[in-house]
Amino acid sequence: MSGPAGSGAGEGATEWLSPDDPRLSWDGVAQAEWSQGAWLPRRIPGDRLATTLSPNFARLAAMPAGIRCGVRTDAEELVLRLIVEAGSAPVDIRVDGVLERRVEISGEREIAVPLAPAAAPSADGGLRDVEVWLPNLGRALVGEIGFRGRSTVLPAERTGPRWVTYGSSLTHSMFASGPSETWTALVAAEQGWRLHNLGFAGEAHLDGVVARTIRALPADLISLELGINVYTRDTFSVRSWAPAVCGFIETIRDGHPDVPIAVITPLASPERERAANNVGLTLEQVRAYTEEAVRVLEGLGDKNLRTVDGLAVVPVSEAAEVFADGLHPTAAGEHVLAARIGSALRETLSTVSP
Repeated sequence: MSGPAGSGAGEGATEWLSPDDPRLSWDGVAQAEWSQGAWLPRRIPGDRLATTLSPNFARLAAMPAGIRCGVRTDAEELVLRLIVEAGSAPVDIRVDGVLERRVEISGEREIAVPLAPAAAPSADGGLRDVEVWLPNLGRALVGEIGFRGRSTVLPAERTGPRWVTYGSSLTHSMFASGPSETWTALVAAEQGWRLHNLGFAGEAHLDGVVARTIRALPADLISLELGINVYTRDTFSVRSWAPAVCGFIETIRDGHPDVPIAVITPLASPERERAANNVGLTLEQVRAYTEEAVRVLEGLGDKNLRTVDGLAVVPVSEAAEVFADGLHPTAAGEHVLAARIGSALRETLSTVSP
C-alpha cells in the first residue's frame, strides 16, 4: 500500500506521510507494527498478548477503539489510505471539533476529504484541527496519509490530562454511531483529555497484561469499569472476585502510586440483578464485592481511589431507555453515559490527595 511519497506541497500537489511520521499525533496507541504494507496500531503491546491465552482478546486488542490521529494543517484536502476488515465501524473525520465526514469502509480504500479554508483569518495562518478516529470495532491498518495543496502540517496540540480507561463492551462501545461518539470519545473531546481506551468486548477479566499495560502507560486519570463480563462469563467466584480486584488495582499502583483511579461498578441490567450465574454470583453481589474491594484498599491507605456506582450511572428504572438490549447502550445512550460518567470522572480528577 504505497504512493508517491515525498511528492512535495504546492498547488494541486499531495505530500504523503508515513503513519509513523512525527507530524502525525496519535493517541491511544501502546505499540504498532507493520503488516500488509501498512501500519497496525495496537492498544496493548502485541508481544505480551499471548499471556491471556485468548485468541479473542488478541483479536480485540488489534481493534483501534479510541485511537485517533490529529494534525493542524492548512491543506485543501486530506487523503487516507486504509485497510479495514468487513463489518467494521466507520471512520470519523472531525475538523475543528465538528464531524466533517463519517465513512463506512470495507477492504483497501483511499478516502479524500476536502478541507475548507478556516472561516476567519487567524494568527496561525488559518490552520485547522483535523482528527481521524479509526473504527472502534473491526481491525484497521493505516497506509500513507496525504495532504494536498498544503504548506503546513503540524502535530495536534494536545496538552490535556492523559486518561486510561479499561472495561468491557460498555467501554469498547458496541452500538455507537461512530468512533468519535462513543461515551469515552465524547468525554475526552469535551474535557480535552488524551484518551487510551482499553475496552474489550466480553474480555474484561482482569488479565495481568492489562494491569501491566496500564501500569506502564502515562496517566493522569484511570477508570476501571468492572464486573459485567465476570458475571456473564462466570470468571470469578464469591471467594476470588474481590481479591482479584484488589490485586489488579495494586499492580496498577506500582506504576501510578498517586494517580486518581475511579472504579465503575456494573451498570444496571434488570434480568441479571438477582439471578445467580453458574458460580452463584448475582450482579448485585458482583457490585457489592467490587465496592468492598475498594473500601479495603482505601482502608490500607489508598487516598486517590473512589467508586462510581453503576446504578447511579444507569438505574434499573432507566435501563430500557438507555440500553439497546438490556446491556449495551444505544447510540443515544452513549451520550447519557458520557454526561454521567464524565461528571464523576471530572470530580475524581479534581480531588487528588497528596
